[in-house]
Amino acid sequence: MEDLTVAIPERLAEAMREMATEQNATISDVATLLLRRGYDQTVSRLVFDPARGQRPEARTDPRLDWWRAAKFGLFIHWGLYAIPAGIWKGRAIPGIGEWIMQRAEIPVAEYEQLAKEFNPVKFDAAGWVALAKAAGMKYIVITSKHHDGFCLFKSAQTNYSIVDATPFGRDVLAELAAECRKQGVRLGFYYSQTQDWHHPGGDGNDWDFIPSAAAFADYIDNYVKPQVIELLTNYGPIAVIWFDTPKGISRAQSESLLELVHNIQPDCLVCGRLGNGLGDYASAGDNRIPGELTDLDWETPATINDTWGFKVNDHNWKSSTELIQKLVDIVSKGGNYLLNVGPTAEGVIPQPSVERLQEMGRWMAANGESVYGTKPGPVQGREDIRTARAGERVYLHLFTWPADGLLRVEGLTGDSARLLANGVALPVTRDDSSLLIQLPAAPVDAADTVIVVE
Repeated sequence: MEDLTVAIPERLAEAMREMATEQNATISDVATLLLRRGYDQTVSRLVFDPARGQRPEARTDPRLDWWRAAKFGLFIHWGLYAIPAGIWKGRAIPGIGEWIMQRAEIPVAEYEQLAKEFNPVKFDAAGWVALAKAAGMKYIVITSKHHDGFCLFKSAQTNYSIVDATPFGRDVLAELAAECRKQGVRLGFYYSQTQDWHHPGGDGNDWDFIPSAAAFADYIDNYVKPQVIELLTNYGPIAVIWFDTPKGISRAQSESLLELVHNIQPDCLVCGRLGNGLGDYASAGDNRIPGELTDLDWETPATINDTWGFKVNDHNWKSSTELIQKLVDIVSKGGNYLLNVGPTAEGVIPQPSVERLQEMGRWMAANGESVYGTKPGPVQGREDIRTARAGERVYLHLFTWPADGLLRVEGLTGDSARLLANGVALPVTRDDSSLLIQLPAAPVDAADTVIVVE
């Protein structure tokens, strides 16, 4: 068995020592058992957790029509965690960047000092919205309050915000809301309703606070709800409230938040991470895509590299080809793609993210017709192609070019075919149950060449 050295928090080490004593086992045995259980839970987790699902009556709700047509949105994770950017007191902290407070068990009194350093003078609301629009994205969702409790908006409930606790002193949500209205992009707010490591009643911080059901109920009623009201009354029409990590929130608490949102802004959608299966649409696991067509309204939140919040040492960038194909794969199965960027502490979206979004935008400019407003196509389950449908048109997305230049599609009917990008007609014949399309010598686009069949 291989020997590995892993740094773990002292409180966890102490708990493991106690477990080893109780079970008459070694620390190594306990560590192996916990790793095994964690691994099994990770690989066996469902793409769609029922707790993060869609209410049955929402499946036919016309309020979702714009969202169903949009297909592609920008997620923005931004906050104080962009300052340490994955490193705390000289040590690289494992895991995603925005979880550094929890992963390193940073005391509230220490972590909140970061606010004094947060001065994102290069933040440009117009530039951010323009980038999303250029990428072909139809909506933006930004972290108004993540699990660390820091607010990117002016709140009467706390001074722990970008307006009151930082030298920057500006309400970035107000600036983004104005730009989204100006540029015709819908705006949504991520809001961590359950986890709040800064608030004594919030879930997740057991190194500073003693959790209790009563404190959590008070937090929901007297902190979360007033802040949700602020978000829904101070920034104009809001497209989505993107709650997260429901954990132990009760059904009654989820229902009350859903009712609150819909009472203030009836057209505002609530994502499935509200909890208890009450979402207006379902939320897949992070970076998870189902293997088959799914009869839900659903969305995959995803990263361009491995983290959500900015992390200085994460350079594992997905290629634009991979991102385009993920978008198409999701659309072909009836979902939306919410693709994330994590701006730096200065307010700059990392250049690798910018480049990939621009490349996706160029592809969308030529092929957006095969994405926006479409429904899943008639051919499912093939590795080399994906299909989407709009009316009588079927869009064939070619990920792999046939070696003989002849595309065979079983179960598809049609009288004509053409390349979407340039309109060039392609010869079509039939062979038993298959449609045969003679392709040009080379793909029009290396990532995904789209053929329209009618």
